[in-house]
Amino acid sequence: MKAKIIAFMALAILSTSCSSDFLEEDPQSSLTAAQAYGSLGKIEPVLLGAITNWRNMQKDRAGLYTSLGTDEAQQGALQVTGDANQAGLDLYNGFLSQENQAIGQLWNDRWPVIEVAAQTIRALGTNTEDDSAKRDLLMGEASFLRATLMFELTQYWGEIPINDKAKTAEFGLKRQPLPLVYSYIVADLERAIEKLPASQSNPAFPAKGVAQALLGKVYLYAPQASGYRDYTKAKQWFGAVITSGKYSLLSNYADVFSPDHANSSESLYEWQYNNNWPDNNQIQWQTGSRVLANINQYAYFGGYDLILPTQYCYKDKTDGGIWEPGDTRKDASIRYDFTYKGVKPTLPAGFGGDELDPHIKKFEDIRVEGKQSFWNSGKNKAYIRYSDVLLNYAECLNELGNTTEAEGYVNQVRTRAFGGTLPAGMAWSGLSQAQFRDQILDERMRELAFEGWRRMDLTRTGKLVDLVKARNKWAKQNGTIAAFHNLYPIPIGEIKLNDEIGPENQNPGY
Repeated sequence: MKAKIIAFMALAILSTSCSSDFLEEDPQSSLTAAQAYGSLGKIEPVLLGAITNWRNMQKDRAGLYTSLGTDEAQQGALQVTGDANQAGLDLYNGFLSQENQAIGQLWNDRWPVIEVAAQTIRALGTNTEDDSAKRDLLMGEASFLRATLMFELTQYWGEIPINDKAKTAEFGLKRQPLPLVYSYIVADLERAIEKLPASQSNPAFPAKGVAQALLGKVYLYAPQASGYRDYTKAKQWFGAVITSGKYSLLSNYADVFSPDHANSSESLYEWQYNNNWPDNNQIQWQTGSRVLANINQYAYFGGYDLILPTQYCYKDKTDGGIWEPGDTRKDASIRYDFTYKGVKPTLPAGFGGDELDPHIKKFEDIRVEGKQSFWNSGKNKAYIRYSDVLLNYAECLNELGNTTEAEGYVNQVRTRAFGGTLPAGMAWSGLSQAQFRDQILDERMRELAFEGWRRMDLTRTGKLVDLVKARNKWAKQNGTIAAFHNLYPIPIGEIKLNDEIGPENQNPGY
């Protein structure tokens, strides 16, 4: 983590046109850092760089890794045979270890951005420039950024270091107890809610609504051991989003994923991309079928099968899956037909065998068809949507004993899913609390498939091992997924570079 932070800080400081001596002379590094955060005008571009790097974490393979190894998504057959480290994310075998390079990338990429956020928070705390509005805005953005990444890290790794520049001597770089970690996340989000505006002219920057929703998620998703699982507080913050009047569902589910409806009324926040490097996202490259890639690199639904839906995720309920007749989310989320320009492709020899099985459709970008490689896919990628808020709010109501009211919020989402009118028998009604708790997981998969929340949903409900073992082809085949896999291993690079995290501090089981 130390080396990563230093390297990122060097890049950030260089972007503000400071002396390149920082890269060569360590004694000047602290002075140069102070200069980089010495005024609002200098902080602003550094923070923008951090937000851009946060976006870049969602690109290409790394933006999809945490969706692998779930009951919703798994790797394609050739991917599993071609990269043992990556395959470990689904197989839950010995390659899912502290040496796993994919896990190491997820960990390493987040800490430099937290470093910038922490430096910004410290600098703004002592800044006395006249532009208090600018200072408040930057403080809100930095606080949101640190909270968001700390939340991800603790959800996937448990106890993590805390980067607070006012308490470096006390905290150091060691892992901190969950109650302390979550206290920082909550405090950062409360500050973000106070400082952020209701809307931003540039959608790349977070606004108040996404901070409120994330704070709701923190209280809903926090493990019991943290002391922060609180359905009443979660309901409060999801409710604040709902009653704000700022957000609403689009009438057509498929429109949510259309470039023509980017940053719509349903979007609390989405990462911004386009079809030109370096602002493309390359996600389609990983989600499409290599059969189409073999035919034409400009076929917009081609790709290389990194991640496919599980059978449970793409089959109908009558066939052991999740889909009910008439649900428009099915064909908007998953590609079943690979006919291209009137030709139905066949599976070439030497492929893995699942390349014409159903694939993810949400990230297809029709804009590249016939003009650019699908590597240039660049649709925005959703972070938190209003439908997610409604479903989370409904969960809170159910956990608080208000199941009938909770059903009404789920039915708002389902009404849109069925084209605006719920057919007979499709409305949720008369469920017990336990039935609702069980069925909401399927509803979240139908609504939010491949949007990055499934692993957290499975771990917070204690369902990861049982459901992945039953529904993920590779995990089922290997049969080695266990309770300790609810957390990822601390990467070996961190253990080697960080004097305060040793082998004895590794997550149990690794």
